[in-house]
Amino acid sequence: MKRTFQEINIEDTINSGQVFLWEKKGDEWYGIDGENVLVIDEKTRKFRKKNAEFIFFRQNDNFEEIYSCLKKDKIVKKALDAFPGIRLLQQDPFQCYISFIVSSNSNIPNIKTRLQNLCRKFGEKKIINSNEFFLFPKSSIISNAPISKILDCGVGYRAKAIKEASIAVTDGKIDFDNLKNMSYYDAKRELVKVFGIGNKVADCILLFSLDKLEAFPLDRWMLRVLQKYYSKKFEPSSKTITDKTYEDIHQKVVAHFGKYAGYSQQFLFKMERELNNKKWL
Repeated sequence: MKRTFQEINIEDTINSGQVFLWEKKGDEWYGIDGENVLVIDEKTRKFRKKNAEFIFFRQNDNFEEIYSCLKKDKIVKKALDAFPGIRLLQQDPFQCYISFIVSSNSNIPNIKTRLQNLCRKFGEKKIINSNEFFLFPKSSIISNAPISKILDCGVGYRAKAIKEASIAVTDGKIDFDNLKNMSYYDAKRELVKVFGIGNKVADCILLFSLDKLEAFPLDRWMLRVLQKYYSKKFEPSSKTITDKTYEDIHQKVVAHFGKYAGYSQQFLFKMERELNNKKWL
């Protein structure tokens, strides 16, 4: 059975750790996606911007094939049955890139606050339905900003990484179109060259904005989830998560979950956070 846009659960998808600059006002969700403010009616599931839902909610994905693949794993099937309306999102790459640098060693409410501060400080103001929004800043603006101004946004030690990552985009060292056309491994090798981007942040960028559905972001939280449900199948070879350890686990994950491993990660992540009553947006 082919899944349709009407079956998407907007709230579950927004509150799944993929995006941070969304808020609900009445029956409508408003979200910053690069230089756009996306507006979607929760009841009708209609975007105000024509065809935006097909891009943002990855409507060109073959959900019949994906769900058939996911259900082969009984734990993922349990998560899918509990949250069938979750989708991976196709985000603005630069916003996603900076967002997950900011997410390092933090929690969702703090990530949201810091990103909102960056938008207010450096982004263009827009008024929609009498509501004030600030678009995500362009790489060139952050590149030219003094570190002190970035620090004013409450990002702490991440300020240097935010600036250097922005410079890499402005100077063309990071080209998102090129990364999309590369293999998962080649694209990841380019991303981790950037100061402030490690394996987990790179996998988030690859999965949530660059079409690499085999990416499976791993941190200590997700490792605990894997160990809880799969015992020693994905157990790290060392207590410290080195680059080699991370890659070893990733290879095992893809061998187990298949080419849509990133979808599996998202369902497992959502299920476990809900079980632990973790805060969303």
